[in-house]
Amino acid sequence: MGLKKILDNMKPTFSEGGKLSAFGSLFDAAETFFYVPNETAKVRGAHIHDAIDSKRSIFFVIIALIPAILFGMYNIGYQHNIAVGVPTDDICGQFLYGLGVMLPKIIVSYAVGLGIECAFAQWKKEEVHEGFFVTGMLIPMIVPVNCPLWIIAIATAFAVIFAKEVFGGTGMNIFNPALVTRAFLFFAYPAMMSGDKVWVNENYMDCINGTIDGYSCATPLGQLGAGEPVTYDAMDTIIGTIPGSIGETSFIAIMIGAVILIWAGIASWKIIVSTFVGGALLAYLLPYAGAENFEWWEQLTVGGFAFGAVFMATDPVTAARTECGKYIYGFLIGAMAIIIRVLNPGFPEGMMLAILLMNVFAPLIDYCFVQSNINKRAKRAAK
Repeated sequence: MGLKKILDNMKPTFSEGGKLSAFGSLFDAAETFFYVPNETAKVRGAHIHDAIDSKRSIFFVIIALIPAILFGMYNIGYQHNIAVGVPTDDICGQFLYGLGVMLPKIIVSYAVGLGIECAFAQWKKEEVHEGFFVTGMLIPMIVPVNCPLWIIAIATAFAVIFAKEVFGGTGMNIFNPALVTRAFLFFAYPAMMSGDKVWVNENYMDCINGTIDGYSCATPLGQLGAGEPVTYDAMDTIIGTIPGSIGETSFIAIMIGAVILIWAGIASWKIIVSTFVGGALLAYLLPYAGAENFEWWEQLTVGGFAFGAVFMATDPVTAARTECGKYIYGFLIGAMAIIIRVLNPGFPEGMMLAILLMNVFAPLIDYCFVQSNINKRAKRAAK
């Protein structure tokens, strides 16, 4: 009650006409972080029809991301130790090193994204949209470890402005903002998103007498796209001790997050399951030529497939919303991702483009199912 009383006393200062009214949106964001507001949202878009508000559902997603975040930090240090020939038995040291690399990326992502969100909210005299709390955490997890901070800042600003705010903010965007960030990086700065050395922190390795010049750490998908045999064991791809984007390597950690999201009722299990079914079917039908040591099911454990299926494809704003449409939406994402991977070596990942493509078709899928139901009811009424 003490905190509530303090906030109530401060509220007039930040309300319209108060001395600090210019920061009213920031105060509203802080207040609703601690307490559920006693009024309904004023903006249009996606809202949670439940006992909790959308801010708390957002933090459930962040909780689900924690296993992948923590393992990603450990894997940063683990990959560095392998690169420089240091023993990999110091788990704590590897995690702390990864924390030091990851933390600045998270800070930059939130500082730029929330800064723009708050500026738009104050300009429009609306509350701060809570969607970026997840987006700001996703962005550092889907970029290579060696991506410069200034590039992350530019890409984040681009995504928030052109993939979100121009459509009206949270609940109105048609593309997943985190994936737009990655797409911007992929096409604007391709050298920072591909190649052998982007998966290892170069700043440290530069100090090791040129060790980086002789080191190669291509991801499994990079090796497959180049027509080379995969040098990683299947168990490595499941545990996550492979090079890759920070949050995408550990299949186990991602699945723990999936269980949390499904249990909390935040993510649609229909989208997740159908995405894996679509990917598994196409991976079985379209194996990589000459990759005898790479099983079809490993397609689901490498790259951003699992991460995209759990945390990106299930975005309630950009995904299909009809119950039957979710099956089609997820299946096409999984199938399209594998098709892009296998048939287009220029895009060895595929999941990013598949989800963005299906973001465009999600409204059409929903329209078809809604219209079908309308026609069925009209026929029943006519009898």
